[in-house]
Parts: sequence; structure tokens; C-alpha cells
Amino acid sequence: MPRKTDTRERVLRSAATLFRDQGYHATGLAQVLTEGDAPKGSMYFHFPGGKEQLAVEAVALTGGETKDALRELLQSTTDLRAGFDLVIERLAENLVSSGFLAGCPIATVALDVAGQNEPIRTACQEQYESWEAVIAEHLRSHGIADADEVATMLLAAIEGGMLLAKTRHDIAPLRVVGAQLHRLLAG
Repeated sequence: MPRKTDTRERVLRSAATLFRDQGYHATGLAQVLTEGDAPKGSMYFHFPGGKEQLAVEAVALTGGETKDALRELLQSTTDLRAGFDLVIERLAENLVSSGFLAGCPIATVALDVAGQNEPIRTACQEQYESWEAVIAEHLRSHGIADADEVATMLLAAIEGGMLLAKTRHDIAPLRVVGAQLHRLLAG
């Protein structure tokens, strides 16, 4: 039986997974509680702001974990392009192992509600900006000029590659992005 003290964490992680896999609107609070093995009354006890608060916190949690993983992968090698190869490979592995269900931890939420809900939009924006900052920092450490702009382009390409891969159930778009990153970063 789960410990009572971890109910909040279970609900938050369940929500993060469900939001990532099926979006904000398609995820019901009853489903979150069921998946999190939590009693009904725990939702508003732990998240008095309801589903919106849950989404904001889930985006922050998974976005922060993604930022840390991104930094770790990029810093695990001294070769600029090899770091991005590792990122692409990890993303491809995650897509394949989840049956193309688990894409970006915040993209589905961002696409679902970012234009309609300012707190959720802001949470998504903050996470994307933190990822861009990690990429830009890595690029600067390798002497890349215009690191901030290049980081934006790289993140957009990787996110787009993930979306296409998820939609096609084929990692080929991510592989194309990886190959083009090599060409871009070679010069």
C-alpha cells in the first residue's frame, strides 16, 4: 500500500504523464486520481487551485527534469555534435519504448491550452526558455556565435522532429534533424 505522505507526488506524476500523453483537455481529474492511486478528497487538499494548478506544477516538474537531463547529456561529452547526438538518441529511444506515446513532456499541454490559459502558457514558456538556456550555454562553451538564436532554432528543430516522429510512428524525422544539426554545427 502506498504511503500517505507520497500522495501529492503520485498525483502530480500521474497528471504529468497523462497531460504529456493525451493533453490537458482529455485528462480528467478522476483519471489522475485513479492513476495516482489517490483518494478523491486528496485532489483539492493538495492542489487547491484544481486542474490548472496541477498542470502548472506538472509542467514545472517534468520541464525541470528534462532540463537537467538535457544538461547532463550535453555535458557528458566534449564534442559539440556528439552531445546533440545523445539528445536525439535519448528522445528516439523514449518514443520507441513508449510506442510513440511519450513525446515532449510539455508540448501537448502547450498546444492544447497555451492560447487559452495564461498560467499554463507561462509555465510552458518558462520551461522552453530554460531548455534554450541550457542549449545556448552549451553552444557558447564551444565558441558558437549567436548562441541564443542558434539554441532557439535547435530546440524548434528537435521539437518539430519529435512531433513528426510521434505522428508518423517513425523516428526518421528525428534522425534527419540530427543529421542536419551535424551539418549546421560543423561550420
